[in-house]
Amino acid sequence: MSIEEALKLLKEYGCIKLKIAQSSEEEEALRQAILLVNQGSESINLGICADNNEEGFKALKSYLQALGYPLPNTLPEDQPELGAVYIKYNTQRQASYLDSYTGTYRGVLVSCQSENDQLVGTYGHFPLDLFSEEA
Repeated sequence: MSIEEALKLLKEYGCIKLKIAQSSEEEEALRQAILLVNQGSESINLGICADNNEEGFKALKSYLQALGYPLPNTLPEDQPELGAVYIKYNTQRQASYLDSYTGTYRGVLVSCQSENDQLVGTYGHFPLDLFSEEA
């Protein structure tokens, strides 16, 4: 897959019009596209909308591991349960932010920072379990 093909695929999963992968082949293509764009990025931010803290941090850890980022030493997992949550994670600073979330969507946004303007952008929403071992 070329970087152009990867970007074209990722842009199909935009915030404005929700698209859901319909097959394991589509999910694998998404994984490969995210990995390819990540390789060309200096850093990424992850935005995770989940039903609860546990689900959100499980998704965060699976994305970080798949993308080759170290797992942080501490995450605010011991925060009081908030119900639906939004987690923002900055890979450059290895810092996370947790807050309650009132929206209905569940998934992951990937925001790429790069000196290559072609790669800069926010992509997703992607499935919470896209990189989990069960996927």
